[in-house]
Amino acid sequence: MDIYQATIRPILFSGLKADPEWLHHNSLRLLSWLERTKKSPGTSLLLSQLEQSCCVSDRRLEQTVWGINFPNPMGLAAGFDKDGVAAGIWGSLGFGFAELGTVTWHPQPGNPRPRLFRLLEDKAVLNRMGFNNQGSSALAESLSQRDSAHLPWGINLGKSKVTPLGDAANDYRESFQLLQNFGDYFVVNVSSPNTPGLRSLQDPAQLRLILDTLQQENQAQKPILVKIAPDLEWEAIADVIDLAQVYNLAGIIATNTTIRRDILQTQIITKTGKPVTEEAGGISGLPLQKRSTEVIRFIFQQTNGKLPIIGVGGIFTPEDAWEKIAAGASLVQIYTGLVYEGPWIVKRILSGLLQQLEKHNLDSISQAIGISNTTKN
Repeated sequence: MDIYQATIRPILFSGLKADPEWLHHNSLRLLSWLERTKKSPGTSLLLSQLEQSCCVSDRRLEQTVWGINFPNPMGLAAGFDKDGVAAGIWGSLGFGFAELGTVTWHPQPGNPRPRLFRLLEDKAVLNRMGFNNQGSSALAESLSQRDSAHLPWGINLGKSKVTPLGDAANDYRESFQLLQNFGDYFVVNVSSPNTPGLRSLQDPAQLRLILDTLQQENQAQKPILVKIAPDLEWEAIADVIDLAQVYNLAGIIATNTTIRRDILQTQIITKTGKPVTEEAGGISGLPLQKRSTEVIRFIFQQTNGKLPIIGVGGIFTPEDAWEKIAAGASLVQIYTGLVYEGPWIVKRILSGLLQQLEKHNLDSISQAIGISNTTKN
């Protein structure tokens, strides 16, 4: 029995009706405390037990992407640990990598509260956080104090709200310059719907300037990816793919949250009493599942599988993760699934992926990437 789904989640979601952002903040505080005290006997024993219950270690799940060894393909999506306060603990929950951020050059408080809502009928989350974070300098300082041995870290870079769109490239460059030595890969986030005008930076002319600026700064040749919105038309996605190839990007993350509301069952946001159509923000979770997989498949087919993809959006089960990998994702990430399914979701998914490998007579997860484009599952 999963104690989170059977007991803890009903109490938090329905009984106490705890504020989602408060829960998120305090969950990170707990994980941060575990990391800080991990050498004490009590915490060391607790972490050992946590790893036994949450982790799956199997060579078939390992792969090397961009020269980085990933112990498994399951990652923590950006937005969960924006300031890296628990950067060193995610491996104990079974993750193969963690993407920190979104971080901006300037510290910023984000949008007014309330700004995070659970849509229980849809197994979704509506967020309009607005890149709340302590800034690139604080993240660099925090990561500099961590052990050198850790899971692969991605760092997701966003534009500061106070920075004019015309100065966006330099804003990204400043963050990248500070953090270049700490991230294993970097993500250019131009697809969040919660910073005014940000999605306009997906336009080829705007994006070209940002990518050119970052690659000139990229002396260590760190993998740089771009994260795109699910709401782009196919032609616009094709333009991003072209730019990715021109600027030798390492890959694409598909996808960010959606601004669509017609796919939702939820009509009213209880916290505010307003129709969901009147509430700003991006939707993550189950409503995003199908579209994100479609985008993954499109990118894989357009690039003949030569451009690695990180798939994210609506992953709750092993079947969901397998579908995205089979469509063309080399790695996958979760956020909303972790909120709804709890800390044992990673182990369930990894165990399920191993079963899928056996079912398809495959020796490694890398052999499964894109197979639904050429074979019938």
